[in-house]
Amino acid sequence: MLRSFLIGLVAGQRGMTPLAVVAVATRNGSLPPELPAQGLLEHPVVAAGTAALAAAEMVGDKMKSAPDRIVPIGLATRAMTAAYAGAALAPRDRRLLGAAVAVGTALASSYLGWRLRCAAMARFGQTATGFVEEAAVFASGLAVTRLPAMAAAA
Repeated sequence: MLRSFLIGLVAGQRGMTPLAVVAVATRNGSLPPELPAQGLLEHPVVAAGTAALAAAEMVGDKMKSAPDRIVPIGLATRAMTAAYAGAALAPRDRRLLGAAVAVGTALASSYLGWRLRCAAMARFGQTATGFVEEAAVFASGLAVTRLPAMAAAA
């Protein structure tokens, strides 16, 4: 359940990143395609599409007109991608619990991340804090999907 919790933290900050990192992990073989549609994520065009959506979200975040992550559509997106990624990263017999853990974590961390980002933006500006946040979120998402490989190698 740790991976489901951690991907929920990622989803709380960026809605499309969990789907993109699951697609990358499925495509490179570090995550077996066991969920519905996960086999589709292995296709190069679909995997590239999820990465493009995540990149677009990251670029859009720097715009002054970008909505807060806690608006209803933002929370709904985070909940959906967190549920899918949380289930994909959970043990086979605990997929529903993994989805629930990821969704709960994503929703709670959306509010915490929003408050932290607002405080950082007041001091460092929107663009600078956005780049730092993007790097942390993307690296964290990739790391979460690689946890089993790292644990097996240790």
